Amino acid sequence: MTARIIDGKDFSATVRTKVADHVTRLKADYDVTPGLAVIQVGTDPASQVYVRNKGRQTVEAGMNSCQHNLDADTSEADLLMLVEQLNRDPAVHGILVQLPLPVHLNESVVINAIAPEKDVDGFHISNVGLLATGQRSIIPCTPLGCLMLLREHHGALGGMNAVVVGRSNIVGKPMANLLLKDNCTITIAHSRTKDLEAVCRRADILVVAVGRPGMITGDYVREGATVIDVGINRIRHPDDPEKTKLAGDVHFASVAAKAGAITPVPGGVGPMTIACLLANTITACCRMNGLAEPEGLTV
Repeated sequence: MTARIIDGKDFSATVRTKVADHVTRLKADYDVTPGLAVIQVGTDPASQVYVRNKGRQTVEAGMNSCQHNLDADTSEADLLMLVEQLNRDPAVHGILVQLPLPVHLNESVVINAIAPEKDVDGFHISNVGLLATGQRSIIPCTPLGCLMLLREHHGALGGMNAVVVGRSNIVGKPMANLLLKDNCTITIAHSRTKDLEAVCRRADILVVAVGRPGMITGDYVREGATVIDVGINRIRHPDDPEKTKLAGDVHFASVAAKAGAITPVPGGVGPMTIACLLANTITACCRMNGLAEPEGLTV
């Protein structure tokens, strides 16, 4: 068996087109332009790339983009003051604080200072609780992107056995809640799981988010399973030790030989994350203005 490639790059372009079309309608029908504010503290190179890409795609979708680049030694009080200013700004519908923050800043305090209705990352404790209890919330971007890809591939997911490897607050836990909401039977596995290989082999859907390159091999995968690889790891290139390449948490070659479908790295889940950030900003904007939410951009 050779797995079908689930092309996140292609599907994310479809999502961004839907976002741009809805922005056009909001402007024309209601004179409303969604606005996204991104805060970066420090000069972490990877964060700078992400923030730049987010800003560019926000503008390309027709939304307003506002970036705040703060010095690495910015105090927590000053950062919280900026967050509060953005909370009060009616032109800002989404606020994102780029993680990780410098060690002297408390990430939980900063994230929970964002108004829940503007928390387009879906990390605020209120949104976490709403999602966990099956209520309407803003959903973390990466799990939302994974769910969109799964629905696009399978249609209805009800009754399928799903295993999520990884229990982080950013991916593992919200992913499990989303799959449970879609009527899957859920197992959350992690580093302490006994006989992880056997647990994974029971999965119709296997979502891997552990941050360990190539950890899940073909031995962990049932014939015909759908494998969603959330991992993005930079490793040394096997053909040139002076270069690096991106690798997922899944050993692609061995898993693709058994799976029915698989997301590649790069080009799988990664492009969906920013697309879903834009979708969340549209959703937040519509909710704040009492307007109908766009179809196909939230769950």
